[in-house]
Amino acid sequence: MGLFDGMKDAFSAPALEATGVDKERETPIDRWMGWSVKKDEEPVGPGETPVDFIDAMSADNYVTVDLEKPMGVVFEENDEKYGGIFAFKITDGGHAEQDGSIKPGDQLVAVGSTKVSGLPFDDALGAIIKNSSEKTKLIFFRGPAKQFYGPTGASDEWITEFVAAKITV
Repeated sequence: MGLFDGMKDAFSAPALEATGVDKERETPIDRWMGWSVKKDEEPVGPGETPVDFIDAMSADNYVTVDLEKPMGVVFEENDEKYGGIFAFKITDGGHAEQDGSIKPGDQLVAVGSTKVSGLPFDDALGAIIKNSSEKTKLIFFRGPAKQFYGPTGASDEWITEFVAAKITV
């Protein structure tokens, strides 16, 4: 047996990045080194739709509601990567709970005729505060931020037309 015979086997082992580490066995060193954790979902091939896909350009995935203030909705800002705000919690006894249309996780798209999708927290919430009518019309996308703001999300033109159509109804 030669001096370097074992070297071939050592360097031909599958890389940790390719095999991934079981989620339960991930350690801080794995995260620090950038070693991948195995994903729960299988990658999707070309032309296939992911299991969790929600079409942001389908009117069926939007909710329109007219609420009095105080609405009873706690809003939270999405990750910086996406922007915008979403309904984090529906408070007990509030107008939103009584209406029953809004669910936690719904993305706020528009306040009246003002498109607020992608705006910072203060600007989006400011549109609600500035609305002086008895009831405030809110339009929500029923889905996660990655579906609304990500590469498969609705275009700005589609959202603008959709909001304009909802306001005239």
